[in-house]
Parts: sequence; structure tokens; C-alpha cells
Amino acid sequence: MLMVDMTSTLTPVPFVDLSLIHDPLKPEIQAALQAVIDKGDFILGHAVTEFEIGFAKACGVRYGVGVACGTDAIALGLQACGIQPGDEVLVPANTFIATLIGVLHAGATPVLVDCDPCMALIDLNQAAQVVTQKTKAIIPVHLYGQMVSPHQLFAFAKAHNLIIFEDAAQAHLAERESYCAGSIGLAAAFSFYPSKNLGCFGDGGIVVTQNETVAQNLRCLRNYGAPQKYLHTEQGTNSRLDSLQAAILNVKLPHLNTWNRDRNFVAEKYDASLLLLREKGIIPIENQSADGHVYHLYVIRVTEECAIDRDTLKDKLTEQGIQVGIHYPIPCHLQPAYQNLGYKEGNFPQTEKLSQQILSLPMYPGVTTNQINHVFTAIQSAIGA
Repeated sequence: MLMVDMTSTLTPVPFVDLSLIHDPLKPEIQAALQAVIDKGDFILGHAVTEFEIGFAKACGVRYGVGVACGTDAIALGLQACGIQPGDEVLVPANTFIATLIGVLHAGATPVLVDCDPCMALIDLNQAAQVVTQKTKAIIPVHLYGQMVSPHQLFAFAKAHNLIIFEDAAQAHLAERESYCAGSIGLAAAFSFYPSKNLGCFGDGGIVVTQNETVAQNLRCLRNYGAPQKYLHTEQGTNSRLDSLQAAILNVKLPHLNTWNRDRNFVAEKYDASLLLLREKGIIPIENQSADGHVYHLYVIRVTEECAIDRDTLKDKLTEQGIQVGIHYPIPCHLQPAYQNLGYKEGNFPQTEKLSQQILSLPMYPGVTTNQINHVFTAIQSAIGA
């Protein structure tokens, strides 16, 4: 009997396809890399300074200080803002582990806070209940590409006399309430991991700020704690954005707004089709930022009303050649490495519930209407809608 390989007829939909943005830029990127090679300024070179100025301006702030990765941007950024050992920092439980690690590397104590289940962002009402005299800062994580409300953050920080330090690793040029990500806190951390809306070809990060003293502190901390060569006034580290990576980012930065608009277009298509499945238990994470959401990720919730659970849907989509992800399957407070923080299952019910429901669909500039339709049809078929 002739066996037919059904997988050969599938239309694959990758989770991310970076070639669509990189291929058209190859000549410019190669020229930019060659310029660094010819100049030979591989550490804190001209390309780094150019990018720091350009990215800070794009965020609407005065200063940018490039560092080795997004995690270092959080750790060094907090230190530069005056956070010290013994200080408490409010952190959403629903975030990537790097946020937690950054606080710990700064020597501070992370105090976790549950999330709003509709937007998956930090719940400021819950945050107010855990503020103590030791609490010095709050880290709003602009998760999936949507900012935490600036107006609510300003009111919260003023009421409790706290520093706002933004984790904007997933929110490059996101906007909400006429504010740009990176412009509402004393400082903000960004990551340039390759799959980010603005990514380099390895690890990279930056801290942006309006405050000159914070920027000066950062330049010192990232470079062995030395404001000048061989004079070490702080216990710093080696965490510098490479000139080669900065050169790549300089080429890509002018295209970021266009790429973000493309992501919004894809999200609108998803929203329109998935609206038909809401009563079947498929509910996208809520967007309260209109076009200001930059959709680093497009995340749906597979709720109790759905005929199948999240993991079953994930498997069925994979069978159809559709790559999906889960951001994030195990909350920070349940990770084995951080049990010493004293949290346990049940402490953050909304975060824990989301971790069992969320599913990230393919999202990148260049996702086609046919691919979106394939994803929708596959979901529809999988849940029997």
C-alpha cells in the first residue's frame, strides 16, 4: 500500500524568521562591520557611541550606555540608580528570569508581585500591599511589547516614594499614554538579543536615562568601575557593548519603526480572526496601548472554556508545521534555583494560572496573510470550533 507523507503538504510557519529582515540589509551590515575592522576600535569604539546617542534619542531621553546584555543592563542600571544591598525592589512574578537575576546581581532583594490576568502585566494594587520601609524601587516589565501604564506608575511611585526602573527588554519604541518605553523611569534596561524587535548578532544591552549622574555611574560600572584608565573608584565589572554589535544595531535602528508597524499589522490580523474563537476559550492577551504595542510576542490564553488544554493545542499546532512558544512555562518563584526567596506554589495565583494557559504564536515582520490564516485554521480545527 502506498503511504502518503502528509507533512510534505504542510505550510510551515516558523516562530521567528530573521532572514526576512537581515537579507535586505546584508550589504549595509557587511560594510558597517568592515568599517569597525578597518578602524580597529573593537571596544567602546565609535559605533558604540553612535548607537548610544541614536537609541537614546529614539526613546526620547538624553543618555544611553551600552552594556554586554539585557541582564547586565538591569543589574548595573539599578546600581547606577543608587540601589544597594538591603533594598527591596518590586518585580512582577510574571516575567523572564533575567529580571529577577538583575535585581539579585545588584545586591538587592526582589519582592515579587502578581500580575493582571488580562494584560499579564504587574498588578499595582497587589504591589501596594507589599511595600515596606525597605522598598526603594519598582521594575515595571513592559511584557510582550506592551508598556505598563505610565500614569498609573507615576502615581504609584509618588505615593510610595519609589524609583521607577523600566525593564523594556521586549518593548523597543513601545508607546502608551504619549510616553515611549525608556522615558518614564529614572532609567530603563533594554536587551538586543537576536530575536528582539531590535536585535544584534549575539548578546547586547543598553541602559537609557535622562539623568547625567546615572549615565556617568553606568559608564564607570560597566568598565571595571573605572572613570578613567587604571583608576577604579567603584567595584564594577566588564560589561561593554561590542563595537561590532553596535555597528549592526546602527544599521537596523532606522528600520525599527517600520518593523514594529509590521508586527502591529500581523497582530491586527490575528485579533480579527481569533475574535471568532473567544467563546471557545481562545483569548489573546489584552492590548490597551493601541498602536503603541510593539508585539515582541503575540500571546493567547487557552482558558478553561477551551475543549483542549494549552499543551495539547501546542502539540497539534506543531504537527501542522506551526512553531509556537510558551513565555513562560514556569514562574520565577517556582524555579528551583530561587526557592531561598521563600515563595511557594499558590503565592501568585494569576501568574501561575497564566503559565498553564499562555501560548505564543508566530510573530515577526513578514508573517504573511496565508500563514496567519493557516495558524487560525489549525487552531480552529484543533479545538473543534
